[in-house]
Amino acid sequence: MQKPNPEARPESAPLKIENPEELALNLLKLFEQGSKVMAKFLERADTQTGPYSAAAEIAEATRTLGEVANIWFNNPARLAEAQQEFISGHLDLWQRTLRRMMGEKVEPVAEPAPGDNRFKDPEWSENTYFDYWRQAYLLTAKWAEKILDKTEGLDERTRQKAEFYLEQILSALSPSNFPVTNPEVLRETIASGGRNLVQGLQHLAEDLERSDDLLRIRQTDLDAFEVGRNLAVTPGKIVFQNDLLQLIQYTPTTETVHETPLLIIPPWINKYYILDLTQQKSFVKFVVDQGFTVFVISWVNPDERLKDKTFEDYMIEGAMAATHAVMRETDQEKINVLGYCVGGTMLATLLAYLAARGEEPYRSATFLTAQVDFSNAGDLLVFIDDAQLKALEEMMSERGYLDGSRMATVFNLLRPRDLIWPYIVNNYLLGKKPIPFDLLYWNQDSTRMPAANHKFYLREFYHENNLAKGKMKIAGTRLDLKKVKLPIFELATREDHIAPAKSVFIGSKLFGGPVEFVLAGSGHIAGVINPPDPKRVKYQFWTNKKPAETLEEWIANAKETPGSWWPYWAKWLAKHSGKRVPARQPGTVLGVIEDAPGSYVRVKG
Repeated sequence: MQKPNPEARPESAPLKIENPEELALNLLKLFEQGSKVMAKFLERADTQTGPYSAAAEIAEATRTLGEVANIWFNNPARLAEAQQEFISGHLDLWQRTLRRMMGEKVEPVAEPAPGDNRFKDPEWSENTYFDYWRQAYLLTAKWAEKILDKTEGLDERTRQKAEFYLEQILSALSPSNFPVTNPEVLRETIASGGRNLVQGLQHLAEDLERSDDLLRIRQTDLDAFEVGRNLAVTPGKIVFQNDLLQLIQYTPTTETVHETPLLIIPPWINKYYILDLTQQKSFVKFVVDQGFTVFVISWVNPDERLKDKTFEDYMIEGAMAATHAVMRETDQEKINVLGYCVGGTMLATLLAYLAARGEEPYRSATFLTAQVDFSNAGDLLVFIDDAQLKALEEMMSERGYLDGSRMATVFNLLRPRDLIWPYIVNNYLLGKKPIPFDLLYWNQDSTRMPAANHKFYLREFYHENNLAKGKMKIAGTRLDLKKVKLPIFELATREDHIAPAKSVFIGSKLFGGPVEFVLAGSGHIAGVINPPDPKRVKYQFWTNKKPAETLEEWIANAKETPGSWWPYWAKWLAKHSGKRVPARQPGTVLGVIEDAPGSYVRVKG
């Protein structure tokens, strides 16, 4: 008989049920209440076929992955080889598991990637049972990804969709998502007598109650934050407003400011205060503290009354109206302008439109993670084809807008392992409330989008890529980005899943003037909202003054700088902002309507 190995990893102590009666009662309560919650869920739009609904995405995933399966079924020899590889891998895992149960020290056949927090609990490696499920899952996931990678005959569009849907399935099937294969959930269930599952069911019922079309899983404690109380608190005034926006002018913190003011155009698909979170994370506060007169657009949260407002309306009645208001308030003929995400896409369109008309109201333009070429627009393209756009347009025509929950669902689906399943486990299986987190509160404070505007944006930019192709027309004027000659600062983020760095880089080559391209660490939000902090350098950024044809070539010759890109950009902006003048108080010319953050941003979507 084989002797136990004293160096083998120790097994955890067996779990002991202290109060079996309580556990039994809570399980009965769980089944009784669970049937009611499930019935309520099945009545919702989540289960009906519609744009971005679970039913629609399951149907599309089945069709797409069915194409992959058909290719393998039509090649029996390769299919048999792939099956043999799968079986061989799992037999090896089973044999190693048996050897470990006998006390032998064995090396794992699969390990999670660095930063994979699903398996951070020590029992995933210390307990043979959980270790087996972890490795079996990782082995299967790696095999499935390899199979898709080796699938021949797929067009690029279908491959991208298959990769997306495979990630959704693999994320959902992780053993960390099931009570009997998650050590933390199992411990909590036994220790609390099942109270965690009953409480989790209550959390699910509450989320269903507060959700609109689609289930909105709480990602943070929604009672911990309030706009104007501990978010969006940089002092300022609303100095102009119309049907589409309120314009905020911020109170100066320096005795003098640069002569040329800055107008910030945030995306209208979510609320502006991502740029003005807490005081420690506020991009707005940082810019004000550097001696700039700062204005920010706070977009309206539209309803059916604004269903006919077009992209052109948002550009002219929105960005251009705000520009003229800033000019009047500061008595300047030209200003600086910054566009973030979709706000940057609209800014580029506006610049091309003005250039075609021979107008130039801006000294410089800054783009933060903004696309103008959508040929490499990433996983969002999965949701945009003719069939999906037609269904979406029909739904929007009935309501007059796209509900904010649908766009929020799309963004969460781009990172299901980080933005969906951890909260399902925490809220519904562990029965805990999510911790307070300002960024996730903003993420759930979604906005609606008027039908006409959103239809134009998805078709003209994402689907047809007409701005990059030089085919787009606004008010009968054909747009050419090469006519845009003013100085541009272009920021991309290295791990961006919404505006991929490659896409932003390609777009930056379309302008006709000098462009300074900068690459920041992290993703679409964290890479932008990365304040300077000498005590905690979290990310970095890269710069490169040399011309490059591709992003890879640019990165190869780039200089890496630890810390925030904000000070680097502030120096660039100062060069285009003129002399120093006495600081301006908000509303001196236009008057004051109300205190910042204003009323538009408080409307829930």
